[in-house]
Amino acid sequence: MIYRLKYDPAAEAVHDALPQNASERLSTALARACTDPRSATEPYGLDDESGVIRTLLAGDVFAVLLIGHTLKTVTVLQISYLG
Repeated sequence: MIYRLKYDPAAEAVHDALPQNASERLSTALARACTDPRSATEPYGLDDESGVIRTLLAGDVFAVLLIGHTLKTVTVLQISYLG
């Protein structure tokens, strides 16, 4: 089942400000995360069994995600660009 993508407003502003190549890599990775959040992401810190807080790596872009399994949402909480 596909999850719905949501953004924290600050994270959305960072995504909008990324260079085009980095933005495209992140968008592609987020699309994969919406299809299968657990396999497309990594644990954030200590991984609990529910897999609620996850990290997403897309080259030089790193995102912290909140996975809402009940409502089928992936919320982007934070984006960091290392480039």
